[in-house]
Amino acid sequence: MVADSRDLLALERTREFNGRYHVLGGLISPMDGIGPDLLQISSLVKRVADDDVEEVILALTPSVEGDTTSLYVARLLKPFTRVSRIAYGLPVGSELEYADDVTLSRALEGRRDVD
Repeated sequence: MVADSRDLLALERTREFNGRYHVLGGLISPMDGIGPDLLQISSLVKRVADDDVEEVILALTPSVEGDTTSLYVARLLKPFTRVSRIAYGLPVGSELEYADDVTLSRALEGRRDVD
């Protein structure tokens, strides 16, 4: 699940995902007057409930709006399928000393075992 078509194109460039996408059409943002009813959330819930979806990957921007939307959607989808979120952290080639606290915290949260 992505917020808009630009995000879909960015994920497609990686050639890592072989599944179907769902574009929300934005993010929940009460400050901008955008609530869940203005996004394609209900159609996503219907799609997941009606189809045999193994997992929904939330690929939203790491922001207040992205986090809010992710939490809201995850709560609606968990009764039907597995819900995961892409990891956030340091970009390749960056230096730890220049990373902000939030980015470092997200990088630690998204850590995984070394193969």
